Amino acid sequence: MEEKDREKLRDVIANSVKGNFRRCIISNPRQKAVTQTDEKQSDNTQKMGISKIKIRPVMINSELMYQATEQAGPKVFHTKYAQNEMVIYIYNMVLNSFKQCEIITNDYALNILVSKKGKLTISKKTSGLTKITPKALENSLEHNRTKNYIINEGTEVPFMIELGVMTKEGKIVAKRYDKFRQINRFLELIRDIKDDLPKNREILIIDFGCGKSYLTFAMYYYLHELCGLDIRITGLDLKEDVIEKCNRLSNEYGYDKLIFKRGDIADYQGEAKVDMVVTLHACDTATDYALERAVKWDAKVILSVPCCQHELNRQIHNEILEPVLSYGILKDRLAAIMTDAIRAETLKINGYDAEILEFIDMEHTPKNLLIRAIKKNGKSVGEAGKKDGNGESKSDRKAAMMKLVKALSVDPTIVNLLIK
Repeated sequence: MEEKDREKLRDVIANSVKGNFRRCIISNPRQKAVTQTDEKQSDNTQKMGISKIKIRPVMINSELMYQATEQAGPKVFHTKYAQNEMVIYIYNMVLNSFKQCEIITNDYALNILVSKKGKLTISKKTSGLTKITPKALENSLEHNRTKNYIINEGTEVPFMIELGVMTKEGKIVAKRYDKFRQINRFLELIRDIKDDLPKNREILIIDFGCGKSYLTFAMYYYLHELCGLDIRITGLDLKEDVIEKCNRLSNEYGYDKLIFKRGDIADYQGEAKVDMVVTLHACDTATDYALERAVKWDAKVILSVPCCQHELNRQIHNEILEPVLSYGILKDRLAAIMTDAIRAETLKINGYDAEILEFIDMEHTPKNLLIRAIKKNGKSVGEAGKKDGNGESKSDRKAAMMKLVKALSVDPTIVNLLIK
């Protein structure tokens, strides 16, 4: 490309990015291998095989930045740049690696083409977008805007301070932000089922395998302190030192109806009736025994995050699936998926509306699924012949379940406890 065209290219990109920039798409790579040669080379932009780049403005801590999303096969890479850096980034990508670039601003759409021989063609037309003011554009940038969490930063919460998630001034500790998000995500799931809990009386909740109990404290804080519900929560765990510490903290916070006891999930008989059962990361079949107790109590709500689904991994066998099961990591994941699917279906057979949701991001833990089950209006899929919302009877679901169990050559604990 001639020097005058290079200058023209740089100027037109700079004017567009520094104007009312809305978005940019860079496409049609010249070669399979794409590299960048500008002043700010990064690991993300030196990937091989980038086929397309999308750029948009974002707000990071009240500062206008630009995010480049690079598509390389099934992988996506994100890099953020300041305004001047973004001008250089686009310029170098168009100059060295791609044949086409489209830049959309408030006022116009700019189309840049570079031929194999380096000939530059630039065309401009009205963007066709509804014009918005620079301030409105800034307000529309959603990235990293303050999320309206149930527990917000700036609110002093005793158990969050004890966990080291929050300072005494109510600020979130940067290194513990993932835990802050996890707690709020859990409370969002609680909020979704709050109206399904009994009204005008004390609500009894059991948390099996409560561990250090930060989510138990969060649940009590939300339902009692923020929502004003009359609740009583019992946390159950096998570790004596953990139980002692949790009871001490509960007393310090004045959480009169939050108590912790030492006990085993499988044989706990402390209550005749429970409204909600929570079981978070109870290992292997401990989750099954917790679900059994919940069903036997006719609990209105069940929230379960399974963990260490080893039982089916030891048993599963199917000739058709052997090419998959021969890989240890795939066998482990398939066994976990089948375990949770069988648990959810078992709860449906026992009269619950059950679903499987993402609890926290997969990047934090592979054990990120939550089974949420609600017994609607006290009704069961129940009697033979009666259909659920999907047109299936209890006998239909049970037959399908047993067919699956037989095909996998497994004998799940949850099926033995609640179906056979």
